[in-house]
This record gives sequence, C-alpha cells and structure tokens, in this order.
Amino acid sequence: MRERARFDDEEDPYTRRGRLTERERARRAELRENAHAEPETRYSTWDTGERGPRPYPDWLVTELAAVDTELGILKTGKEADVHLLRRGIPGDDRSSLLAAKRYRAAEHRQFHRDAGYLEGRRMRRSRENRAMAGRTSFGRNLIAEQWAAAEFAALSRLWTVGVPVPYPVQRNGTELLLEFLGDEDGTAAPRLAQLRPEPEELDHLWFQALRAMELLAGEGLAHGDLSPYNILVHRGTLMLIDLPQVVDVIANPAGAEYLERDASTVARWFTTRGQHVELPAVLERLRNRAGLR
Repeated sequence: MRERARFDDEEDPYTRRGRLTERERARRAELRENAHAEPETRYSTWDTGERGPRPYPDWLVTELAAVDTELGILKTGKEADVHLLRRGIPGDDRSSLLAAKRYRAAEHRQFHRDAGYLEGRRMRRSRENRAMAGRTSFGRNLIAEQWAAAEFAALSRLWTVGVPVPYPVQRNGTELLLEFLGDEDGTAAPRLAQLRPEPEELDHLWFQALRAMELLAGEGLAHGDLSPYNILVHRGTLMLIDLPQVVDVIANPAGAEYLERDASTVARWFTTRGQHVELPAVLERLRNRAGLR
C-alpha cells in the first residue's frame, strides 16, 4: 500500500501525542466519507481570480467550457489540504491534472508558524492587523487568504525567473490551482525524504538543490521552511513546494537566520547520505547572493 503523503508540518500519526479534538475527528470522518462519494464536478474557474504568469503552458486547458472533476485527496495538513482534480473538456481528449491547495479559514487551527514569517507583510489597515493579531474569525480568514496570496505571488515570481517550482495556474480566494507533479494515473512525485539515491544521482540532486537555493537567494528570498519533506523529485528534477512562508531576507529581521536554516537542513540530509558538502562555504555563497553582509 502506498504511504499517504503529508505536509511537512503535519504530525506523524505514529508519534502523535494526546487525543484528537472533536473538530479534527469530524473533519477526518468527512474526508473518509467524501473519498468514497461520487466525483464532484464544477465548471472551470479559469475566468475568475488571479491567473499564472504568461506564456501559459501548452498542457494547460484554458477553455471556459472545461469541467473540473475532483479525484481525491493528495495531502492533508493543519493549514491546508491538497486535492487532485482533472480539468477537461467534455467530449474532448484534452485534459490537465491539477493540484488544488485549499487553505482552511475560520474553522481551521491557528497557523502555528505565522508570527515570524509575517514580519514585513503587515496589512495597511489597522483593523485588519488587530483582527489578525487577535485571531478573531475575521482575522483567521484574513491570515488564510494572505498565506494563499503570498504563496501564489511567490510561485509566480519564482517560476518566471527559473526557480524549480510547480507552475501556478490560478488563485481564487484561499484556493490555489497548481501544476500537478506526478504521473498521469495520479501518483504524486516522491518527496526527497523518501528517496535512497545512488552516489551519482545524489550528487546530481545536491547540485540542483544548491542551484535552487542560489536562485532564491538571488531574488532576496529564502524558502523559510525548506526540508526534504517539501522538495519533490519529478522525473529526476528537483522541485520546491509549500512556499506560503517565503521570506524576504532583507525586510525580515530574521531573514539571514531563515536562509541559513534552510541550507543547513537540506545539507544535513545530503551529508547523512554520503554527499560531501562544505556548509560554511555554501552559507557564505548564499548570503552573498542575497546581498547580506
């Protein structure tokens, strides 16, 4: 049986402490029930919300006559769930597999990571800032949409400059539609943490990881939570995912710390598998790329 993928921030079910809340029990029961229900469909939402950067990829179905069909859940997490859907035109063979990442709003748990990451991203209206700080229902909705908007903007920017990320198709409120990284049968690409690469492949993957971090740093950014659990390897190509917390290393007072933590975490995974990594040199290289002295 294939292991269910989890978000990096989701607790391992075998090491979880304490009991599930009634709300979480109900949510999981609903997910199980929906998994056996008839596929849900809707008309394409391509004509609403924000669209990804041009030129649009050839594989993307943009016709408004298309229908989106839900195919199941790819990942669940504390802050968002990722669903698989197929966008296709009835009576036509053309279709696109998409990953629908849906942030939870008022009903979800408090974002456990947002305090540090939101530095430098304050909203202009004091009422909205107070609501977010107080975690009111309105404030949690704002936070959810802010995370979704931040991730979509980051993916659009990074995809445009060549950082290996999935193509951001569109955003509608707290839902992101992204390029699905996986096979046509719906099998998702494995996480880096799941792989046991041979030395030659390991060296190639490290080169890609270092290049990706350099490209991020060159934009003055750090992933903010980079680890082998939010790096996918799709047909030999390393891809970064889960970027709502992308950090401006200049505007954020702790930007340099996030940059160094990302690099150290990734380097640790590679070194434990036999890759030679000179971490001090890597950190200096990234700081220089980011304009940090």
